[in-house]
Amino acid sequence: MRGVNPDSRRVVPPQPPFPPLPPQSPPPATGSALARLAVPAGVLAAVAGAFAYVGAVDPNQPGHYPVCPLLRYTGIYCPGCGGLRSAHAFIHGDFLTALQDNAAAVVAYLGFAVLWAVWVVRVVRGRPLRVDVGSARLWTVGALLLVFTVVRNLPFGGWLHP
Repeated sequence: MRGVNPDSRRVVPPQPPFPPLPPQSPPPATGSALARLAVPAGVLAAVAGAFAYVGAVDPNQPGHYPVCPLLRYTGIYCPGCGGLRSAHAFIHGDFLTALQDNAAAVVAYLGFAVLWAVWVVRVVRGRPLRVDVGSARLWTVGALLLVFTVVRNLPFGGWLHP
């Protein structure tokens, strides 16, 4: 093999068509802080409107809201039963009644308030909201709601009935 360069016989492993991209940080927020607050403000307006309606139209008076189908057909209180009465009492400042009507809903109201506040702070700072809900947390919330549902339907859990 005359005239052949020995280095030309070397086998080169195949290369991917494109090199992998380096990890990137989220893009910087564009626009003013006021413009970035439009979505959190819209969410707050929708929630406030719903709470205002429930505060104005008493769910304790029959005929204003539909009855829970699970309660109507089985007599079992679901985790949401009493949520409207709880919201009505919460809006009117009767927090003990709100807890009795649906304690899980009161925890959800407070959780929403905290999450919304964190969202607004991050938006103002120009950072995206990242909610990392792992499967363990979801299972924990599901298990707590299941325990809440079972306890409120047992005789000793009567204080949790709406």
